[in-house]
Amino acid sequence: MILPSLSSSIAVGPLVGWMVVLTIKHVLADFVLQNSWMAVGKDQKTGWALPLLSHCLVHLVLALVLILLIAPRFWFIAFIDFAIHIVVDRAKGICVSTFDVTHQHPWFWTLIGVDQTLHHLTGFGLAIVMAFNA
Repeated sequence: MILPSLSSSIAVGPLVGWMVVLTIKHVLADFVLQNSWMAVGKDQKTGWALPLLSHCLVHLVLALVLILLIAPRFWFIAFIDFAIHIVVDRAKGICVSTFDVTHQHPWFWTLIGVDQTLHHLTGFGLAIVMAFNA
């Protein structure tokens, strides 16, 4: 069984370890390695696909490298993270482009907060799966 039942206990060490790894990956991919072309481009009404794909490929490569170094049997988790990242970032991009959300717009920080929360919840869910199956 890949997903634990709600009454399952999960070892804290692997859970915290995977959360740290996935959080570091996320910070690197979303803030250190994301350039302006990716950040601005993925939120446009048109021409968003290549910047979004490029940004999400950074997430995929980092996740895959880290997972292969630590626990290669979880290689597929990097692709799940990649797919979810595309969906979440595109949803944010649709909101930004539809409602013309700029830095001055009252929704700007709300959208960033929701985006980051969804990414961290994704990381938490993936960490649970890997810790449970460790």
